[in-house]
Amino acid sequence: MDPANEEIIEGVYKKSLREGEERLMLAVLESAVEDFQKYVFARNPRGKRLFQQAEEWFLEKDSDELFSFENICESLQLHPKYILQGLMAWKEAKLKTQFLEGHPQDRTKLASTRIRYHPVRFSKVA
Repeated sequence: MDPANEEIIEGVYKKSLREGEERLMLAVLESAVEDFQKYVFARNPRGKRLFQQAEEWFLEKDSDELFSFENICESLQLHPKYILQGLMAWKEAKLKTQFLEGHPQDRTKLASTRIRYHPVRFSKVA
C-alpha cells in the first residue's frame, strides 16, 4: 500500500473518531442540562438526585476528568462560564415563578413572569 494512501486513511479515521468523541461530549452536556431543567423541583428521590448530580457537575471547578463540564466545553469550543450563568439565571427565574405560584394574590404578575421548560440544544459554532 502506498504510504500517502495510508496517511489519508489514518487522517479520515482520526477525523471520524474525533467527531464521534465530540458527539458523545455534546450528548453528555445535553443530558446534564436536561436533568438540571427537568428535575429542578423534583420531589421524588430519583429526580432530586439527578438534579443535584447535574448541578454539582456544572459547578465543579478544575477537574481532571475527561468528561467534566469545563473539559467538555473546552473540547467543543463553548464558554462554560456563559452556560453556567445562563443555567443559574434560569434556575433563579424558576424559583421566583414557583414562589409566585404559591401566592394567589400575585397571580396577575405570574402571567408576565411565567417561564416554561424549553430543552436546550447545543451546536458547535464554526
